[in-house]
Amino acid sequence: MERIAVLGGGSWATALVKVLSENKADVSWWIRNQEDVQHLQQFGHNPRYLSGVRFDLNHVKPSTNLQETLAGADWVILAVPAAFVQTALKDLPLDAFKGKTLVSAVKGMIPRENLLITEYLEQKYHVPAEQQCVIAGPCHAEEVALEKQSYLTIGSLNLERAEQFCELLRNRYVKANPLDDIDGIEYCAVMKNIIALACGIAHGLNYGDNFQAVMVSNSMEEIERFLDALMPLHRDLTGSAYLGDLLVTAYSQFSRNRTFGNMIGRGYTVKSAQFEMNMVAEGYYAVQSIYEINKRLQVDMPITTAVYNILYEKISPAVEIEILKDKFK
Repeated sequence: MERIAVLGGGSWATALVKVLSENKADVSWWIRNQEDVQHLQQFGHNPRYLSGVRFDLNHVKPSTNLQETLAGADWVILAVPAAFVQTALKDLPLDAFKGKTLVSAVKGMIPRENLLITEYLEQKYHVPAEQQCVIAGPCHAEEVALEKQSYLTIGSLNLERAEQFCELLRNRYVKANPLDDIDGIEYCAVMKNIIALACGIAHGLNYGDNFQAVMVSNSMEEIERFLDALMPLHRDLTGSAYLGDLLVTAYSQFSRNRTFGNMIGRGYTVKSAQFEMNMVAEGYYAVQSIYEINKRLQVDMPITTAVYNILYEKISPAVEIEILKDKFK
């Protein structure tokens, strides 16, 4: 029986625990909030996220003790919002992940340090890149909870390790496939949230489906230019781990980044939108990181620049989208 530690109490962590535990893996589940852990132990469901999902507590052990959760685990899945990764792991010794495979389910970057999660784990905790995987969509937690057909891509430099993790996830409604482009997958997972924010902003300003389709198609060119400048590699960005993940995030009712952007387009301030959502929109932090990285690369990235200007320079969304629409083709 595989021993898996899942770190994080949000919707994606909850969905992953559902899949893994129903596949009879032994899951230790770290959640920060003591009341949530007690509720899980007593009633068998997460009170805050995907509360309709019931867990077999013979296979799921919730805890607020991080080191206890990690003890004996073969795999560690990190499903904490990127902005809180450093805080969540700050009390761990630097060798806490020795001998374990780290799997990032985070779709963001470490703020201010502008590091991918895999880069941060390698630099801070000395986890070799070959010992890490990343989870890519297209896949919303809410649809996993409803057991709708879903697809995942597991990225790793070690394809054998990626395939092993795919086996842990596969069931009648989840298909998973390995891919060795770990950096491309991770950067696309970050950038698709920025594009979803832009789509949401445009929708909030009453732009229609025609405009959004053009924005998404132009965004694929923007992502390709950025990746080619950062890490040239022959990759087919029409694959589900790239374009598929972007599409579901840009269009889905479950996309928190699109929802956040829609609120900004309708006139909410960043703080009021964050307060009302009570969920983390990774794109808010990601756009600052990508914008900072691009100061060095000098790639033409009009969508990223527009979203950055709206969120951080407080330029009117209507003005930025008006400028942006003349740059599309």
